[in-house]
Amino acid sequence: MKDNSKIELTSFIDYSKKIALRGRPILLSVLNHFGDRIEIKTKFYSASPSNSEFVISAKAALTADAQGRKDDMHELLINHDGGYTKEAVFELAASLELDMEQFSQDFDSEIVSERLEENIQHAKGVGAVMAPSIAINGYLYKGAWDEHALMEAIRRAKAKPVQHAVVSFIDWGASAAIALLVAAIAALVFVNLGFLEDYEFLRHFKLGLNAGDADFILPLEVWINDGLMAVFFLLIGLEIKSEIISGELSEMKKAAMPIIGAIGGMAVPALLYLAINWNGDGAHAWGVPMATDIAFTLGLMALLGSKVPSALKVFISALAVSDDLGAIVVIALFYGHGFHVDEFIVSLVIIAIMGLLNYFKVYSQTIYILLGILLWFFIYKSGLHATLAGVITAVLIPSRRKGNIVGIATQARVIFDHEIERIQDVKNNQESIRHQSLGIIHKAINRLTGPGEKLEESLVTPVNYFILPLFAFFNTGILVVGTYFDVFTPINLGVIIGLCVGKPLGIMGFCWIASKLKWAALSSEFNWSQLLGAACLAGVGFTMSIVVAGSAFEGEVLDGAKLSILIASFISAIAGLFILNRSLKPN
Repeated sequence: MKDNSKIELTSFIDYSKKIALRGRPILLSVLNHFGDRIEIKTKFYSASPSNSEFVISAKAALTADAQGRKDDMHELLINHDGGYTKEAVFELAASLELDMEQFSQDFDSEIVSERLEENIQHAKGVGAVMAPSIAINGYLYKGAWDEHALMEAIRRAKAKPVQHAVVSFIDWGASAAIALLVAAIAALVFVNLGFLEDYEFLRHFKLGLNAGDADFILPLEVWINDGLMAVFFLLIGLEIKSEIISGELSEMKKAAMPIIGAIGGMAVPALLYLAINWNGDGAHAWGVPMATDIAFTLGLMALLGSKVPSALKVFISALAVSDDLGAIVVIALFYGHGFHVDEFIVSLVIIAIMGLLNYFKVYSQTIYILLGILLWFFIYKSGLHATLAGVITAVLIPSRRKGNIVGIATQARVIFDHEIERIQDVKNNQESIRHQSLGIIHKAINRLTGPGEKLEESLVTPVNYFILPLFAFFNTGILVVGTYFDVFTPINLGVIIGLCVGKPLGIMGFCWIASKLKWAALSSEFNWSQLLGAACLAGVGFTMSIVVAGSAFEGEVLDGAKLSILIASFISAIAGLFILNRSLKPN
């Protein structure tokens, strides 16, 4: 059956950027190829919307549209050689024999200004950050500016609307939290609908390697909790390192308040838990309510959209990263299982080798990943928490000063200009760019990022949408129906009070003290009420809390602790969203 559906291609342009003229043949080629199956719309956007030339030229096109001559004005504007002043665009309008009195009135009208603002907001809505940019059926095109690549993207858009929906979901700030939540609910539903035996079979299904008389076989749950979660800890380690090197934790002035808040958000929950469990069997699990789940916390804030001040998001991100660092230290020191010296010594040797590679600036990701896998095996066998291998690997992947973007961009342009001149001398322009030139450009671009940054970027999606949901599914399958759960046992109560009360109390209390003593200052972009809402959201412990609980407990006690974490996280999420939403409303 023939597909007659139309594709809408939106071109966001800024006439003052002459590159729009150079890219025009590509759009015309695409239009000629698809014919009436595609509709091309022109809208206006600039990364600097206050740029007078952008405003004047865009308003000229929109004003001409009121007299049905937008396309004609577009032709004149895009081919105009010179600056875009009001006098210049009025001359262009006169050359089209427009009603100049009407043109003059419309040009300065609120209607045209509103239409221009709608264009700008439309561009921002699809994620455009520069002009020109292209959107296909409302989705920003992120591929190469090449007609064949663009045609392929259009064909995919016609054939795979589901793929666009998936991409949109992943780009949504709350999607990672939603994926975690769905996995946790799925596990609870699966178990409580009568499939507990199947769930337990899956958890304890053994997988591994066998070579001769040696084997390494573990239950699926252990592969997930100690194996795949090491990848999560690798990502956390890379994020912490990035924040320390060039992020919010790189300058003490910016980092002081989030770090102080994180210390309070770890210390007070642990002390409240200990107070409730003093001399009890669960006293050693004081680390359970210390952690903040960064994916859930930021995801819940994303539900409130752009109303949340960006400074508050940055503050909570830095606080959660500091919190994760504290949780990693606690897990390393207090929640291992036994200790085997020989395997620990081998682990130290591997760490030393990675350290030497770092010292001699070996930047290959592959060798660090291979050594990291080996390190994971020996740390696991030593009795320490195996996920530490991820953090250690992240620390030892070398960093380097980023290249000069101006110099690299200039270098790339010189090479491309040279290659274009060379290709134009060849009959039919079918010559490809030389491998030597391509290699130089590739090396130059690689200098704009470090190996850790590229690895971090490649891990975000699999961790957020595969590893963490898998961890949530295999760790939240708790039988609730027909079982007795006592919220007032010291362990359960300690977890709930620690996360729901201790987290916001610790964060707010320590930040308030730091502010009064002038150790650090709160950003002027958000207030204490908004911070309270975000601090309550930080009580969503989930992933890290379950990791600690899994190391501290087992059996029915572990199930009770997990259920307490879920209850506390739910209460914290509702309270945090309510307080934050109320505090964001105008008075």
